[in-house]
Amino acid sequence: MPKMKTHSGAKKRFKKTATGKLRGRRAYSSHILEKKAPKRKRRMSRPVEISPQDAPRVRKLLGGGK
Repeated sequence: MPKMKTHSGAKKRFKKTATGKLRGRRAYSSHILEKKAPKRKRRMSRPVEISPQDAPRVRKLLGGGK
């Protein structure tokens, strides 16, 4: 069997932490920023842990074994 390839889009968007958690950008953070509060925009600039529901799918796309 050939090797599984890492999904190119996923590797650019998600990072796996040393403990195995997944981190990624927050949603709604790239445009229509004028009406959003400064506090909210600062919070959105930091990466956040991927939700437990999405984690298995992202883990599969990133590959790297179990």
